[in-house]
Amino acid sequence: MFIAVTIQSFEPVVYQEFVDLSFQLATKLAASIVILLLVRLTIKIARRVTRRALIRAEPTISKFLVQIVEILLVALGGLAVMDAVGIHVASLVAILGAAGIAVGLALQGTLSHFAAGVMLIILHAFEVGDSIEGAGISGTVDAIGIFNTTILTADNVKVLVPNSNLFTTTIRNTTAMGTRRVDLEIDIGDRSISTSIDLLLELAKTHPQVLANPLSTCHVHSISPSDAILYLRPWCKTQDFEQVRSELLQKIKESLV
Repeated sequence: MFIAVTIQSFEPVVYQEFVDLSFQLATKLAASIVILLLVRLTIKIARRVTRRALIRAEPTISKFLVQIVEILLVALGGLAVMDAVGIHVASLVAILGAAGIAVGLALQGTLSHFAAGVMLIILHAFEVGDSIEGAGISGTVDAIGIFNTTILTADNVKVLVPNSNLFTTTIRNTTAMGTRRVDLEIDIGDRSISTSIDLLLELAKTHPQVLANPLSTCHVHSISPSDAILYLRPWCKTQDFEQVRSELLQKIKESLV
């Protein structure tokens, strides 16, 4: 009789505790979802505000700072979610601090990429839109990220290059100066050198993308008993380099036939 009474009195207690626990879990889950939605909304707003604030800044710096803002907001949102579900943030920070040395050693490569990205931006090695050659890759810079630089190759392939790889290698920035010299090596055979020089300079002069200043030049590179090699060096805007080089080679070939 006593046992039956005890069980009957125990069941409401267990049921009430289960209800209370379920309510607490549901409340924490709902709070976590709300926080995640707010973080997502905040990131969108912060991205928009940051881009507007940096509208006059260089695209390189703008994209880099936007990424940093997004990462900071995600980190703060994660801490808020952990606090909402009952994970003590202070204890978590203490644990991470104790494991800081191990984490630092494990992530030293990643941290070096971050530091290299900051240095690339500070030194203005290149900017978004520049055509560069470095780390065995050539193409147009699409973005300088926190850890990687995105480069689009001439055949429209997206390549992610670790920042430290670019920072520790020789970089050729073919866009930075605005203009480029087109170096053409022309074999004129046994033709008259002076006449050939005049012809080549005229071909360069009449090309619409060749600049009048600096002046195009043409010099003798080498002479042998059977032929002579000339250097034709016109100037053009960087974006016209490939077009000028290709079209001049075609015109020269057709003119020397």
